[in-house]
Amino acid sequence: MDMQRTLITFLLLAALAISCQPKTEIVKDSTNPQRTLVDGRYNVAFLIMDGTFNTEFTAPFDIFQHTIYRENIKSMNVFTVSESLDPITTFEGVRVLPDFSYLDKDLPKIDILVVPSAEHSMDTDLENKKLLDFVRKTAKNALYVTSHCDGAFVLAKSGILDGIESTTFPGDVDKYKARFPNLTVHENVYFVHDGKFITSQGGARSFEAALYLTEVLYGKDIARSIAGGLVIDWNLDAIPHIIVE
Repeated sequence: MDMQRTLITFLLLAALAISCQPKTEIVKDSTNPQRTLVDGRYNVAFLIMDGTFNTEFTAPFDIFQHTIYRENIKSMNVFTVSESLDPITTFEGVRVLPDFSYLDKDLPKIDILVVPSAEHSMDTDLENKKLLDFVRKTAKNALYVTSHCDGAFVLAKSGILDGIESTTFPGDVDKYKARFPNLTVHENVYFVHDGKFITSQGGARSFEAALYLTEVLYGKDIARSIAGGLVIDWNLDAIPHIIVE
């Protein structure tokens, strides 16, 4: 009984001591720590905004980010850019904190620009002059500019697809042709590569378009290695696509 009383007394004193300790206040940093970019890599920027569709954003992001796990290649820094550093909410409800604002004068040099589809890619986004100006200026010096699904509407509206063959989401091809009647538009292909521009149907086809660019930059073995890590059967010859010579 004495041992039980001693144990109970000890536990009560321990609980009292813990309750008397000053509580640590968790303060959230209101600033946005920007992603660290490693020198010697390709800088790959993903243009995101409210209403961005998850797959067109995350599919190529996954493919390109995995290049850092391959040896003896010039891998990729992947990061997001948006009009501000405020969190954006994707169409499916995921909240994302952008790494950079494309209005920032100190925005890193962008080697590859990725434009996913968003909820308003076919309407109000096409009226955003700051957005279109960013796309237009970035395309001038970028090695590649890619779009997925209705992201092609943004590229086309900016004028950078003039004289370029392209594609978009299958269900929106007619709208795309009507909005941009002077463009050469392809149907029934996963993606089209013309010069520095790669446009894809979007959705799950965003994986294939990203793997294609990976193969262009690193060769078949690296592309197949990354595809295998994501449980994707990658064989470019079996995929409907167009490469404009």
